[in-house]
Amino acid sequence: MAADTAHAAEAAAHGFDLLPIVILLAAAVVAVPLFKRLGLGSVLGYLAAGLAIGPFGLALFSDAQTILHVAELGVVMFLFIIGLEMQPSRLWAMRGEIFGLGAAQVGGAIALLICVGLALGYPVAASFVAGTGFVLTSTAIVMQMLDERRAMGLPKGRRIIAILLLEDLAIVPLLALTAFLAPGGEAVSMTDRLISVAIGLGAIIGLILAGRYLLDPMFRLLGRAKAREVMTAAALLVVLGAALAMQTAGLSMAMGAFLAGVLLSESSFRHQLEADVEPFRGVLLGLFFLGVGMALDLNIVAANLGLIAISVTAYMTLKMIVIYAVARLFRSSNAEAVERAVLMAQGGEFAFVLYAAAASVGIIDATSNAILTAIIIVSMVLTPIMIILHDRFMPRAADRADDLDVADNLSASVLMIGFGRFGQIVSQPLFANGCTISLIDTDTIAIRESMAFGFKIYYGDGTRLDILHAAGAQDARMIIVATDDRETTLKIVELVKAEFPHIPLLARAFDREHAIELVNARADYQVRETFESALVMAEEALRRLEVDEEAIGDIMDETRRRDQERFDIDICNGVYASRHLIQGNVPVEDRDRYIVKPSDGR
Repeated sequence: MAADTAHAAEAAAHGFDLLPIVILLAAAVVAVPLFKRLGLGSVLGYLAAGLAIGPFGLALFSDAQTILHVAELGVVMFLFIIGLEMQPSRLWAMRGEIFGLGAAQVGGAIALLICVGLALGYPVAASFVAGTGFVLTSTAIVMQMLDERRAMGLPKGRRIIAILLLEDLAIVPLLALTAFLAPGGEAVSMTDRLISVAIGLGAIIGLILAGRYLLDPMFRLLGRAKAREVMTAAALLVVLGAALAMQTAGLSMAMGAFLAGVLLSESSFRHQLEADVEPFRGVLLGLFFLGVGMALDLNIVAANLGLIAISVTAYMTLKMIVIYAVARLFRSSNAEAVERAVLMAQGGEFAFVLYAAAASVGIIDATSNAILTAIIIVSMVLTPIMIILHDRFMPRAADRADDLDVADNLSASVLMIGFGRFGQIVSQPLFANGCTISLIDTDTIAIRESMAFGFKIYYGDGTRLDILHAAGAQDARMIIVATDDRETTLKIVELVKAEFPHIPLLARAFDREHAIELVNARADYQVRETFESALVMAEEALRRLEVDEEAIGDIMDETRRRDQERFDIDICNGVYASRHLIQGNVPVEDRDRYIVKPSDGR
């Protein structure tokens, strides 16, 4: 205590104390890249860093709760950004998932998780609070995991977000039930409860009206001032103001930020708002995970190791059973149901609020609150580990090719290897001309998605000679290689020209250097995947600059001629010319052949 006082006095004497901020940033900068390099994910890195610098590690911080309270703003800003992506029409379309899927999962989990406390001999009220708190999933962890897995915009990601939104809404009635279950809670009048509900609804309506009629005009006015820092301040004001309004009304801060984001989702300033808030969101969300790691009281864990181990195991197992069962009931695939169960198995940050409220009204004591908090934090720490194990030992159903047709005795005028975004476009004129095409690919997800649109695609690896024969390469009039991996494409071209040298071969090139490699491998024709689209963009740019159409044609012809000339020189020299230009190896007098320089006055 004396040391803390001396440190505070020293900080006051020398101004603002930067040391805690430097320590937090250093812990994150060291731990997160290390854990990601080891394949353990950023969340586990933050949690481990927080534990290392917290009261039960190096003891560089003594009050983790203060950091947690500030860092909760990271969750708030995360929900605001999610809201910006959820237009009201899209949110309305999700109403069935929010109030159907979400309510089924929350209700089923509450009913089952209460049984854990009862089985351990705790009273009904305490068992209800303990189990209900664990039902509320960690929005911060799940959102971060969805973001890292790039699943936020996928249907399975939207279903998880819908459940999280319902859980955020559920905190309000759960807090009311906690007050009712408290000793003497029955004495609270119905009038008081109705007033609380009315305040909450009034806050939501007020926020909606403000968003509908005030926010967009305000940002339009600030935009005319052309002061970027003021726009950033206004964005933070909207997020924090909405969160404060909801918190004052007894609702979730995150819910307020989410509503603010939804109300601004159709604003012309949406993208700028997202760019302004994103850096704060990332830093504060990382700080939240650091705070969670610091808050893990190892003394409580050691003193109640058996109880915590049993509770964590029971809560997480039962919750996963409910999540899986509800997912399957709502016709999700087995793979999606398992993934959702693993992602959402932990307790969340809203449990801390519920447990604190229960402790304040006498349902649980301070020791029980500390134990329950430790149970939640341990489940949070275990979640990234469980996801790693899931990804390692639970193969995605979509990655298995057992149910796909394998290339065998195919026959068509054209064999196309690779049917991604490039191959799909190439195929359209050929199909329109009545050509028959045999399509093979190794991307099982792409195969299934394309088959849903009526394409017949066979599973086959174009780098294997036996697969090429089975796909009918020897009888095809033409082979098109449209794979999106440069090494794979080059390997296929070399194999095809070695085995079927007289069959015309067209190949997709990644860039100029790759195109030269394909020519050297004797591809009959290659095209850089962005070359023609870039020229079309340039042509349209000239047209919108009101350049004469005849001049545009001449310019584009000259550009193509120069590019082909440079390309031919590269082939003859056996070098990648642009690399030599950068290194200064091309004589000055020859550079005009390589680069089109801007003309004076143009």
